[in-house]
Order: sequence, then C-alpha cells, then structure tokens
Amino acid sequence: MGRPPTRAKEYRDGFYIEVRNKGSLTGIKIIRKTKEEMMLAIKEYEKSKEVIILGESKNGKWANKPEAYQRVDTIEHSS
Repeated sequence: MGRPPTRAKEYRDGFYIEVRNKGSLTGIKIIRKTKEEMMLAIKEYEKSKEVIILGESKNGKWANKPEAYQRVDTIEHSS
C-alpha cells in the first residue's frame, strides 16, 4: 500500500451526480458533459439507487456551492 494523496482532486468540467445504494453512506461520483445527459443518467439510476446531484464543475471549481446538494426525490423532473 502506498501513501495517500495530500492534494485535493481536481474535478473535470461537467455535471456531477453521486449514486449510492439505498441506505448507504458512501457512493460513486458520475460525470456527464451536459445537463441533459445528467438528467438521463438520473432517470436511469433513480429506479434502484439513491441519487444526489452535486452540481457543475468549471475549470476545476464548483459553479454552485457544495451546500446546494439536492436529493433527486425532491426534484421535479421536467419531461
């Protein structure tokens, strides 16, 4: 085993969601290039997983504040 990284990870440009098993405290982050692709991924994963929208990253920084995390069950889908 190696030494853990000391620098924070730089996020690529795109829209991030976190997908977890229901009731779990940890999950994986998924990136999509456009908001439409992100919404399609949310529809796909929300059937069996818990999905949290993390927001948009531009130039390695979050375009919205991390306090703005939203669970998908509180968002109305525009179809």
